[in-house]
Amino acid sequence: MDDDSPQARWERRTEIPLGLASLLFLSLYATLVLAHGLAEEWKNACRAALLATWALFAVDYAVRWRLSGQRLRFVRTHWLDTLVLALPLLRPLRIVKVYDAVQHRHGQPRFSLHARVITYATLSVTLLGFAGALAVYQAEHAAPNATILTFGDSVWWACSTLATVGYGDVTPVTPWGRVIAVGLMACGLALLGAVTGSFSSWLLQVFAREGDERPPGA
Repeated sequence: MDDDSPQARWERRTEIPLGLASLLFLSLYATLVLAHGLAEEWKNACRAALLATWALFAVDYAVRWRLSGQRLRFVRTHWLDTLVLALPLLRPLRIVKVYDAVQHRHGQPRFSLHARVITYATLSVTLLGFAGALAVYQAEHAAPNATILTFGDSVWWACSTLATVGYGDVTPVTPWGRVIAVGLMACGLALLGAVTGSFSSWLLQVFAREGDERPPGA
């Protein structure tokens, strides 16, 4: 039976709008970082819209905290939401939760656990990679002795970092760029472990099922 608490009802009503707001946030941030020739009035409009999306997430967090009645325990049990509120570039990760909300509303069968893990990991890698590439490009491209000079360089660096390959042909030289690098490396390791573990578990289940279906003595 679905949870019908006030907090659960609020989350069901707001999940998709907040997911769309996350995409809007990422689009506005990308515009500010990449559109170098954008007029100042348009830049100011983008900044105002970014602030408005942050306010939406702050209101949502405050409402769910109030409805939960958990006080400080809410921060520990909803650590991703707390992190998303503190670090705006992680807000697009909320998109990962939209899939379940859409499936639930339409009553469609959901993926298996293994497929969901792989789907969520793929979405997370894509969103983290793009957001990380934007952030490191903003921090690095104008820095002295920078090797990440174009957004293409930044995307290549983000891909190699998330894949834990780290070719070293382009590297961040600023403190903020290195902080982003550490975060991406940690996320890459975690997501790689989740996908590898889920895939291995699926293979074991397939082999076990085949063994159960094999006739005795075969």
